[in-house]
Amino acid sequence: MRHRKIKGKLNRTPSHRRAMLRNMTASILEHGRIQTTVAKAKEVRKMVDYTITLAKREDLHSRRLVLRLIPSKTVVAKLFNEIAPRYKERSGGFTRIYRLGPRHGDAAEMAVIELVDISEEKE
Repeated sequence: MRHRKIKGKLNRTPSHRRAMLRNMTASILEHGRIQTTVAKAKEVRKMVDYTITLAKREDLHSRRLVLRLIPSKTVVAKLFNEIAPRYKERSGGFTRIYRLGPRHGDAAEMAVIELVDISEEKE
């Protein structure tokens, strides 16, 4: 039975799913937004919010925990130096998902996931 299971499997093996979500998290933190399917966006949102929450603590232990999740040291440095201070007063909800409609090839529902303050910065 699947009672109280909250993780989406995304039709992948656990190692592939873990690697994909880690890379997508790094891409969102590096670029501010990515385009993906709705299911993947909903799963990666959990990981992005968790890493930003850890980075807001600004201690060595949280930096090491984030380094276990994100493969790039430059992205982790950007997270701790630029992104986390921007969300210091915000208690959650660091990402936003916009639905784009079906993809042309296979009709998969597409979405853009972005950091909340990224659109205000670019204008």
